[in-house]
Amino acid sequence: MDNCLIVYNTYKEESQELAKSIQVYLKGKNIFSSLLEFNGFSSFYPFTSYDFVITLGGDGTVLFACRGCASLGIPVFPVNLGEFGFIAGIQKNEWKESLDRYLEGKLAIEKRSLLSYSVIRDGAEIISGCGLNDIVVCSKSPARAISFDLACNEISLGQCKADGIIAASSTGSTAYSVSAGGPIVDPELDAIVLTPINPFSLSMRPLIINANSELSVRIIPSREKCVNLTVDGQMPYELVANDIIKITRLEKPALLVGTSKENFYNALRFKLNWSGGPHA
Repeated sequence: MDNCLIVYNTYKEESQELAKSIQVYLKGKNIFSSLLEFNGFSSFYPFTSYDFVITLGGDGTVLFACRGCASLGIPVFPVNLGEFGFIAGIQKNEWKESLDRYLEGKLAIEKRSLLSYSVIRDGAEIISGCGLNDIVVCSKSPARAISFDLACNEISLGQCKADGIIAASSTGSTAYSVSAGGPIVDPELDAIVLTPINPFSLSMRPLIINANSELSVRIIPSREKCVNLTVDGQMPYELVANDIIKITRLEKPALLVGTSKENFYNALRFKLNWSGGPHA
């Protein structure tokens, strides 16, 4: 490995200094590295010429890197400087040891499925992309319901009225989806989780479907005109009535370094306070 990109989150005070320290460390190993600022929102993915990418921040920084690296087959080495760190499994005090193990080929690389999306308007595709956590269709204004048709593999799941709908990967099941009442899914289980946001029907419940499925969401004309498509909570797009959003699994997975099942369940226990009892 000769070339590395270090992505650091500008909202984390320690990230820039740590990025410079890692850059010096890599130089001592004859690995050239570049620095890239990330402020939470970007659709610019300058990853093409790199052998691997190091992220310094929380899960949001990892999501950004994975969207740009997955289709290129570039591994992402995520150092956690955030709060939850469900995806960023390498802690800041162990980056050097973990990086050495990775460069020696001794640190596992885990594959995580992403969701691919495209928006069809008047029969033509207007935008497309992918997300590691989730694709969300919802009202732009809070507490305003939208109406939409939902289908899976061209089989109708019905017409729905809700604040929105979340299509989450297994990795993204611990993000917005779980906050909206969706299930937590083991990231090794390749699935898509459909979670309605404040549905107007008590019978509308979260649904787990095969990751090979194709989902279709059509915006039904209604009083609420402002509808957004949001990818990983970072990339909003405005939708209009009769837009169709197609959601499938991306062909290539994200390659995450040092993100193990043990890290995932440790995060559930300690960061979601799975204490084992009311007095534990």
